[in-house]
Amino acid sequence: MIKAKDIYKSYSNLQVLKGINLEIQKGEIVSIVGASGSGKSTLLHILGTLDKADQGIVEINGIAVNQLSEKKLSEFRNKKIGFVFQFHHLLPEFTALENICIPAFIAKESRKNAEKKASELLNILNLTDRAEHKPSELSGGEQQRLAVARALINNPAVVLADEPSGNLDSASSIELHELFFSLRDQLNQTFVIVTHNNELANMADRKLVIKDGVIE
Repeated sequence: MIKAKDIYKSYSNLQVLKGINLEIQKGEIVSIVGASGSGKSTLLHILGTLDKADQGIVEINGIAVNQLSEKKLSEFRNKKIGFVFQFHHLLPEFTALENICIPAFIAKESRKNAEKKASELLNILNLTDRAEHKPSELSGGEQQRLAVARALINNPAVVLADEPSGNLDSASSIELHELFFSLRDQLNQTFVIVTHNNELANMADRKLVIKDGVIE
């Protein structure tokens, strides 16, 4: 479902990725690990179309994303890729329900349909009683689950997570890790997770190790 072929990326004179090749199947949970500065997040951002490779091809659901115009790429990213970051980037002035709906509104979904889907996700993630709460009224673990719900609202082909439990205590981290596998089982959702958390990395279906710009 995701193919990356011969991905190279440099910043000035620093070559970060030196010919990455990978394939990820639908419904698979793949972790990406490696030392700080090894290129894990750079690869994730290229897979997520947030950054462009200097060389190589990225295909998602059979579409060569590096050949799309900026407008088409933005639409594709909004509808086909969900993101979860270490810092959840929730909008403080909006409720939990409204935060989840935002990507759907960007995709021109009706308010009724967006709120229906958001309510379903709140239920799946055990956050129904937090629907009208602002992010500041939620625990760290609840905020991160809310960010996961927001990533899922448009039924993405893949959810890309960059250090998703990096800011959480150990109990919330375990809860979040179990949530990913529960969502895979319920929704056949694909996840690609960059992490320093060995426990999460080892739980994945596959663990990819990046060293010196290539996958070992």
